[in-house]
Amino acid sequence: MTSVLLVDDHSIFRSGLRSDLDAALEVLGEAATVDEAVALIEALRPEVVLLDVHLPGGSGGGGAEVIARSASLLGTVRFLALSVSDSAEDVVGVIRAGARGYITKGSSGAQVSAAVLAVADGDAVFSPRLAGFVLDAFGAVAGERAETSEELDRLSVREQEVMRLIARGFSYKEVAAELFISVKTVETHVSAVLRKLQLSSRHELTVWAQQRKLL
Repeated sequence: MTSVLLVDDHSIFRSGLRSDLDAALEVLGEAATVDEAVALIEALRPEVVLLDVHLPGGSGGGGAEVIARSASLLGTVRFLALSVSDSAEDVVGVIRAGARGYITKGSSGAQVSAAVLAVADGDAVFSPRLAGFVLDAFGAVAGERAETSEELDRLSVREQEVMRLIARGFSYKEVAAELFISVKTVETHVSAVLRKLQLSSRHELTVWAQQRKLL
């Protein structure tokens, strides 16, 4: 038996889903809010959490917040989003949080059961349209990382060290003290960094580094 926790704020939907699930699935419990879900996940440790994206309670993060607050159990507990929403924002949000799949409430009981079993086995499950959202989103992230790596490759190791400190707001004198080099050498490195990255000021460098999550 694969153990499941149902998380949805509509009791009628939970009841209908419970009755439609395959006999191979054991429903350990139900939750209607973010806080209830987090507490039951910790207490029951289900293999799969069937999770709605939009939930009341908590700090307003819905299903993604449930996953984030249960992050220490990821791997032991797997999350499958089941929502009426098929928006790219909702799909990508819960997948970034750690969900292993996303299906819509238009799915049949047999389809939901099959998705739960697949996720329990470690697979990722999406309908073709929703999978496209995920591929687009994470493909874009991979592209951004590749671009950032290429930009950083233009800088020497020392230039990267100087760049990070300057971008964090260190003065030239503070950078010099931190790296045990002269202020004049810091100035030389900063000039080289700005030239290689095609930036014109320390402010632009800080923005550049923040956008690439280098700080």
